[in-house]
Amino acid sequence: MVARLEKSGDLMPGPVREALLALPREVLMPQAYVRRSAQDETPPRWDLLDFSRPGDRDELLELLHGGDSVAIQHGGEAILGRIPGPRRGGVMTAASSTMGLTAGLLQLLDPRPGQRVLDVGSGAGVTAAVMCFVCGDGGVVTLDIDPHVTAAVRERLSGLGYRPAAVTGDGTAGWAAAGPYDRIFVSFAVRRVPQALVEQLAPGGRALMTLGTSSPSWPGLAVVERRPDGSVEAELRAVEFGHRAGAGFDRLFLSAEFRATITPDQGRTQRSRLAPPADTDRGMWLALDHFYPGLVRDFGAKDLTVGAPECGSWMRVKEAGYRRWDVTSRGPRDIWAEIQDVARRWRAAGEPGVYRLHFDADGSQRATSPNGALTWRFSPSDTGVSR
Repeated sequence: MVARLEKSGDLMPGPVREALLALPREVLMPQAYVRRSAQDETPPRWDLLDFSRPGDRDELLELLHGGDSVAIQHGGEAILGRIPGPRRGGVMTAASSTMGLTAGLLQLLDPRPGQRVLDVGSGAGVTAAVMCFVCGDGGVVTLDIDPHVTAAVRERLSGLGYRPAAVTGDGTAGWAAAGPYDRIFVSFAVRRVPQALVEQLAPGGRALMTLGTSSPSWPGLAVVERRPDGSVEAELRAVEFGHRAGAGFDRLFLSAEFRATITPDQGRTQRSRLAPPADTDRGMWLALDHFYPGLVRDFGAKDLTVGAPECGSWMRVKEAGYRRWDVTSRGPRDIWAEIQDVARRWRAAGEPGVYRLHFDADGSQRATSPNGALTWRFSPSDTGVSR
């Protein structure tokens, strides 16, 4: 797994690499779920694999070291003392994130020996274990909203010889009792930077978290730093991948039934000389997500396909020749016009991939392009966006 991460460029020499080499993942995740059903099959079917069962061991080790996300909890169940075997229906409620994402973020976080660390969203305990290895367990706090997750992480980190503070509570409120922290790592997406976490950041400290909306398609990475003089500087980076949503998100998705309506005979087609933005224009797509919320990209489609499941609108763009594209759409929203509107504004702003994050006195937060030409505001109530 480490060799693959190095080859892909997600992992470089340093303490995070040494930690991932040293920490046995089967101790942190002696049980994990593997999906047995197809993507759109309902109800979904899983098997809970167990390392203590010889028949499960090879498949579980392959799962743990494959690099993908690993599901560890079904339907909010107690994690300790479970009986392995099949599960049906429901949803997965805790997981270990993909290792490429985790490794990259942990290296950006730059943990160092002796630092105080707040790990928000314990999951399988991988991040907490890395922090204990690098920083020493005495200064590490791992926090999760689910007491079953907290109990499992506490026991499994103990099995590695680590005894950080494993506590239960609202991650967006942090854990002020052990602060301030030199490093804060949030492993789930939030709508805006929680003020409590900014307040618990020590001078010289750094916090990382995914900022997202109800759409899973275009995440942003918030990098927050407190300078030695106590001032706070932050930026929002448009990234390809981010953490999954935390509590309170009503996530949008394109169901199989919705995707089945995205066909030429169910929409209207127009010819356009305007090129669709490239996938790598992530700063544009991030801005689109905030100026025109409610859109979801179908990354499994051959052509650029975007839907708005709340109103039934969709759009598909297919190349039709030299500098010509066929735009097929359906529904009350003109998604193509929305994309082109933001693309024009994004180009006028210098095509930024990184925005400055501002924390205003009234509690609201703003993202602004470096030249100030493109900006949006995150609502203080976390319920929407004012343009």
